[in-house]
Amino acid sequence: MTYVLTFIIALVVATTATPVSMILAKRWKAIDYPGGRRVHKRPIPRLGGLAIYAAFWLAVYLTQGWDQPIWGLFFGSTLILMVGVWDDIRGIRPWTKLLWQIAAASILLFYGYNMYQVSLPILGLIPFGALGLLLTVFWIVGLVNTVNISDGLDGLAAGICFGAALLLFWSANRIGMEDAGNLTLALAGATLGFLFYNFHPARVFMGDSGSMFLGYVIGGISIMGLLKTATVLGLVFPLLVLGMPLTDMAFAIIRRKLRGRSIAIADRGHLHHRLLDAGLSQRQAVFLLYAMSASFGLVAVLGAVGSWIWATVLLVANFILLVRILMRRPGLMGVLSRRHGK
Repeated sequence: MTYVLTFIIALVVATTATPVSMILAKRWKAIDYPGGRRVHKRPIPRLGGLAIYAAFWLAVYLTQGWDQPIWGLFFGSTLILMVGVWDDIRGIRPWTKLLWQIAAASILLFYGYNMYQVSLPILGLIPFGALGLLLTVFWIVGLVNTVNISDGLDGLAAGICFGAALLLFWSANRIGMEDAGNLTLALAGATLGFLFYNFHPARVFMGDSGSMFLGYVIGGISIMGLLKTATVLGLVFPLLVLGMPLTDMAFAIIRRKLRGRSIAIADRGHLHHRLLDAGLSQRQAVFLLYAMSASFGLVAVLGAVGSWIWATVLLVANFILLVRILMRRPGLMGVLSRRHGK
């Protein structure tokens, strides 16, 4: 019953708070104007992250007792939200933003979050020692930027994170992590409530305040799972459910380095841009990316229940499809264009 209540509270708060965030965005001039690599056609407020943050933490506050890890997640996510809000309003240089992300991730270290050891299949327990602290920070910062990079089309990042939250709930529930399960359902309710306003045609964007907050919370919850079981499952789940944007980010880094550009400078080579250039509409591209993300999530579930052969086959198929799109193979892109034209 607590699970259902948590989800409903987050959903209702997000649904009612998102219009308020739109008003604040207009008052504070946090507006995303069209042009450049952006695909929208009119100015849109971009402080939806405030509504997601409020919905998530109010639901957690009303339904769950707070222990040390949750306090750490609260303080760290609040800092990352504040950095995102400032970036949405005034703008922050990429490397300065990265330093703030590292600072926010480091807060978790003082509240017991760590990757001191991980149990891997066949290899057994692998101790990382002090290196586990660096891995923790790297993990959180990596997921923060993974979600951030996926926020390129109306409803894309919110929808992916909604699916990721549901799958993380399934994982947490399987290993008896009630606290983590509550957190994931609060995240699911918050993203779904926001998605009502963010799906195409979007009336509001989550901005960096929202995408960085979501990545931070997903990263923190996954480490909670690692602390509970010391198994790699706690890390594999978020890696797989976010497999699509992770692959996109990896290709973006490689692409920019090969071109001699800074990896912090955005371009129009992301997966969603390629699909739009192939002739798909925003909705078609988003639904296709939802399907890819769901396929990665299915890989995680199959692996968790021991169906490694099917998980491997599906994972390879997903990567082949992603790589073909990202490499702009004429055959696949032509097929996509023809389907859109019918």
